Amino acid sequence: MISQKVKSTPHGVTKKRGVYLLPNVLTTFGLFSGFFAIILATKGQYADAAVAIFVAMLFDGLDGRVARLTNTQSSFGEQYDSMADMLSFCVAPALLMYFWQFSDLGKIGWLGAFVYTAAGALRLARFNAQINVQDKRYFQGLPSPAAAALIAGMVWAKQNIGVTDYDQYLTLVSWIILVGAGVLMVSNVRYYSFKEINLKGRSSFKLLLIATLIIIVITLWPSAILFIFFFIYALSGLIMTMIEVRKKRQFKKRVKKA
Repeated sequence: MISQKVKSTPHGVTKKRGVYLLPNVLTTFGLFSGFFAIILATKGQYADAAVAIFVAMLFDGLDGRVARLTNTQSSFGEQYDSMADMLSFCVAPALLMYFWQFSDLGKIGWLGAFVYTAAGALRLARFNAQINVQDKRYFQGLPSPAAAALIAGMVWAKQNIGVTDYDQYLTLVSWIILVGAGVLMVSNVRYYSFKEINLKGRSSFKLLLIATLIIIVITLWPSAILFIFFFIYALSGLIMTMIEVRKKRQFKKRVKKA
């Protein structure tokens, strides 16, 4: 922990104040990765920029877990993490998409990028406001790291694929996915949070084997696999919501008949 000097006051001596070093250093690495992604995007290195966003996502996942495992959570860390997320998962993906596909579209292009950025900011603000009251098993709206991974995965996969016969539709599809991800972030659609997974407890050998196989599959073609995974995750919330709505309607019908 980094502590400030002890200060004297008319009422006596105040306590030492400071911030926990380890989780906030990890957050800083994530912030740097998001900033570096923007720099790479402005230079036309789109695949590298997408990878940098995934690196930021990795550090974002580490800082929170490290803080919980080492009991170094703090209000400062929560706010700093949100500021880093704003850059890495809201601004960076929007600018990456803008420089990659939308720079020649005029207002339509930068408005699409702004919609995503604004939606991400609103998503983070709502998350912070509801952090102590929401169900830990689910996120309300698509999480901003998952939305950023969806965008970065699409860019990374397409850069690896190269030129195809369907590139004439790429700009339209990209715009729809970007704005759609923004809308899902501020929606009331629920997404599974995976926070119930206990990494400290004992697990079966089969679970370890499955995790190893997943890592092997991802390394074979990481860009496409990651894009497909986060695309399915984005759809999962919509599917789960539709199932819940259908069950509620069926229940109401049964109540009326009874």
